[in-house]
Amino acid sequence: MTQDWRTSTRNHLLLNRSRAAVWHPCTQMKQHETLPLIPVARAQGCWLYDFDGRRYLDAVSSWWVNLFGHSHARINAALRDQLDTLEHAMLAGFTHGPVVELSERLSKLAGGKLGHCFYGSDGASSVEIALKMSFHYWRNSGEPLKTHFISLKGSYHGETLGALSVTDVALFKDTYAPLLRTSAQVPSPDWRLAEPGETPRDYALRAARALEAHLQQHHATTAALIVEPLVQGATGMAMYDAAYLTEARALCDRYRVHLIADEIMTGFGRTGTFFAHEQAEVVPDFLCLSKGITGGYLPLSVVMTTDAIYAAFYDDSVTRGFLHSHSYTGNALACRAALATLDIFETENVIGANRQTSAKITAACEAIARHPRVRNFRQHGMIWAFEVDTDDPTFARNFHQRALEKELLLRPIGNTVYFMPPYVITDEEIAQLTRGTRELLDS
Repeated sequence: MTQDWRTSTRNHLLLNRSRAAVWHPCTQMKQHETLPLIPVARAQGCWLYDFDGRRYLDAVSSWWVNLFGHSHARINAALRDQLDTLEHAMLAGFTHGPVVELSERLSKLAGGKLGHCFYGSDGASSVEIALKMSFHYWRNSGEPLKTHFISLKGSYHGETLGALSVTDVALFKDTYAPLLRTSAQVPSPDWRLAEPGETPRDYALRAARALEAHLQQHHATTAALIVEPLVQGATGMAMYDAAYLTEARALCDRYRVHLIADEIMTGFGRTGTFFAHEQAEVVPDFLCLSKGITGGYLPLSVVMTTDAIYAAFYDDSVTRGFLHSHSYTGNALACRAALATLDIFETENVIGANRQTSAKITAACEAIARHPRVRNFRQHGMIWAFEVDTDDPTFARNFHQRALEKELLLRPIGNTVYFMPPYVITDEEIAQLTRGTRELLDS
């Protein structure tokens, strides 16, 4: 009897060992009694391969991190070179070349207005850092009542306790509500919520007026507003007009509230500019970056901030300093991977090339956008999303599993299907992705 592709000898052994020993993230482990894990033996470009050579087109960039696909030659070479010099050194009382160069280059990319970089390990930790910095800034500045935070409805900023406090996705948040600080949520500028005849820009401005009303009443106790610029990811790729960011920046200035830009997902070219907030011609007080910063190779995050905020901590008193750390802060290998990622952006005109790739994918999606089961087809930069008209509560799991049979890695969020492929996706791969998705909708 022919074995199923997921239960050949090597695959089968790895699946059993993983189920027994690994507690997988964002997963109800009992489901894997009937829904097999996918064993990954190697990866190249846009493809993941199992031990039998079966492959999957990584249309979600492995949770939005592998900007240039897998096993990229330039990043591989940079890491091999770094291994021969320095793999890690503590950043308290010491420094090293890769972290200094990365900080300088990131500052330059942010227009020189966010000149101070504080490093973490992942997106949630960068949000924690920004929230703590904002709170501590107001305390050091003699305004200790400014301790509360605002986020958008449907926002997602991570799953550690501080980040979860400003997240508004019930699936992640409700269980841990007793552990969390209270935060306020204001209306999302998500254009799907616009009234008939109301443009995305008009609705964004209406949402900004709701933010203004909240700040008028609560600015004296508000430390910061945190937003995902232009695209709210985990709530279902909610997209909105840049006018909201422009208004939010002006309101935060008027009411003396920090603006935190969570560009963990939207940074590094994903929305069509290097940073999403550039499209609103604003500068946040804090910029949180992670995911694509190392091209998907190693955990790293950074919070960038201004001279004024840095100065509030610069003092003879230790207690006025920002006493936050973790052992791998500014890890040399991760910083070198990030530098190699920036090198690719600089030498290969990635932003310009992405515009051409984006146009090709959008054109190839024409039949999907017109499909009778599709609602709210939308695109921003290198992100595409749409809702599928279904009342099946198991839609996301079933669609994911059926997509694997067509060699596609897709992970719907509820009934929202999205594409966020590596920037190196080829014309042939675009055709396979869009054709396979259309066939899934038909069936």
